[in-house]
Amino acid sequence: MKSINPLAPVKCSKTIQINANTEKIWLVLTNIDHWADWQPDISKPKLNGPLAPSATFDWTTGGAKIHSRIHTLDPFMHFGWTGKSYGMNAIHNWKLIDMHDHTLVAVEESLDGFLAHLFKRRMNKNLATGMQNWLELLKSECEKQN
Repeated sequence: MKSINPLAPVKCSKTIQINANTEKIWLVLTNIDHWADWQPDISKPKLNGPLAPSATFDWTTGGAKIHSRIHTLDPFMHFGWTGKSYGMNAIHNWKLIDMHDHTLVAVEESLDGFLAHLFKRRMNKNLATGMQNWLELLKSECEKQN
């Protein structure tokens, strides 16, 4: 898995416990074309071809259009991508940890680039809020399908 940039001015990591198995969470998380069905902050997600390492996808979140490339696709365990938007570079990683009766989901992201340096404080706060929201929406989506 590609590591987030430890020197990036904007970075965050969070975890959540989801009462669903890793397979169910994996299917929701990697179904990129349907992210907007359960994640209202995302619009127009489109995987360009089959889900595979190096595949690209385009999506919009928070008004920013992002072009991403999958760097890690380790079924039921790790899913990660890089993304570019407005001169910023992101590295985003998901980790699913099977705890037998539930799954621990960990997510981390780093953002680097001119705007990330310029608006470091605000972007760190927005990333932390957005990441927590994404985790809670993922939990809700996966647990309602149980």
